[in-house]
Amino acid sequence: MLLIVRHGETASNAARVVQTPGTPLNERGVGQAERLASRLVEHHRQRPIGCIVASDLRRAEMTAEPVAGALGLPLLIEPLLAERNFGDLRGRAYADIGLDIMEPGYAPPGGEDWETFHLRVDAAWARIRQTAAAAEGDSVFVTHGLVCYSLALRHLHLGDGVEPPTRWGNTSVTHVQARAPWEASLVNCCDHLDAATADGGQVSGI
Repeated sequence: MLLIVRHGETASNAARVVQTPGTPLNERGVGQAERLASRLVEHHRQRPIGCIVASDLRRAEMTAEPVAGALGLPLLIEPLLAERNFGDLRGRAYADIGLDIMEPGYAPPGGEDWETFHLRVDAAWARIRQTAAAAEGDSVFVTHGLVCYSLALRHLHLGDGVEPPTRWGNTSVTHVQARAPWEASLVNCCDHLDAATADGGQVSGI
């Protein structure tokens, strides 16, 4: 099984700011990562986890580190799992940009347009399948909201007529069968969070 996870909350998430690569988790995000680790330890008792991979952006690494530590596994880093690059817009508040950066035809200056981003996620999907095939047990991939969206849109089978979520919760978990047609048996699940760590519900998926 593939377990696809979005990173935990950051201050930029909460403030509606386009994130920079080094943005760390905030206090709630650290708590979310700890709750995620507990959830995946329980999963491991039922279905062994043999591989943990994270994007090279700091918020994803920080989300994956407690999981790797709890399971005693090395943390592998995969740059292809990184969030869409918004280039010169990174570090700016959404309210100050003056346009919808998620528009289909929008190309951020110095960043990735949708086509370029989807092609990179296609390459990430090939790497995910390759890594999972070599792992002994289930595989965990810690990534970002728009990567989750692209995977669900282009590669996963969510069910007939089911559209991918437009927003993925912080530390949400998606279960995918490790063979074609790549059916998702659980999508965007945050049941491991408690009142103190509940997802804040920001509109931003990145």
